[in-house]
Amino acid sequence: MTVTGQSATLQLTEHTRLYLPFTPQEIEEGAPEYEELSLPHTVRFAHSPDGAWLLSSDEADAEGGPTATTQVADVDVEPAADDGGGTPDENEGSKDAGADVAPLPDSSVEYVKPAVSANYNYGKMVSYANKYWNNHNDAYRTYGNDCTNFISQAMLAGGWKPKGGAIIQRKSNKYWFYGPTKFTTSYTWAGAENWYWFAKKHSKRTKILDNVWKLASADVLQADFNRNNNIDHTMIVTKKYRGTPYLTYHTSDTHNKSLKKILSDYPRAWWYAHRT
Repeated sequence: MTVTGQSATLQLTEHTRLYLPFTPQEIEEGAPEYEELSLPHTVRFAHSPDGAWLLSSDEADAEGGPTATTQVADVDVEPAADDGGGTPDENEGSKDAGADVAPLPDSSVEYVKPAVSANYNYGKMVSYANKYWNNHNDAYRTYGNDCTNFISQAMLAGGWKPKGGAIIQRKSNKYWFYGPTKFTTSYTWAGAENWYWFAKKHSKRTKILDNVWKLASADVLQADFNRNNNIDHTMIVTKKYRGTPYLTYHTSDTHNKSLKKILSDYPRAWWYAHRT
């Protein structure tokens, strides 16, 4: 806490678990027990004439990602400037059409990916996200908008191999690598828009799904909240139960949030669903 004259400022982190309406039997079957979030706050107090400290404001520091469930959702999201991405060297053209959000006719039919494929271990991707959704891995720096940095870490843990590494390749969406500084790390590592082009077009490590409800464990969902043709946010599926994906992401740090809740909060967004 810092005190200046008649005002005081406290930096704190809210840790919340929102228990979901599932029975113990359903949780044993694979339903998430709760949604978790970790959200920084700036809390200010004013010194009153009678000597008491009175709360004057409580601001959640949630710039750059979806509004936390405990806060009032904003329809428009202004992405944080510090996301590690930028304008690439090449002109990428137009994206695929955004994924449909209409529920599937038979939500009980689910695509289940193998635990281990020839190239990728999806269980390791999910395990990484479950471990580091809140306690950030000290082996990596944290960005102001950290969502795609987090997803790249999970993909690397599951078997994605770095491509490139030279500083001259940093601005190209054809390469994907992490370096000791931001200036030796590719735009595609932590920039959501850049990651899309590397994953889908240049490396073909993901395939775009036509409906968000087809997402399976370890798949990735991206959002263009303001429909300005620039992707703002990246998330990974850490659970799927009875047709509903549950997503985990950084900024703000969130674990197992229902796709239903995310779609409800941002009805105007364009969504890009990746099969990893």
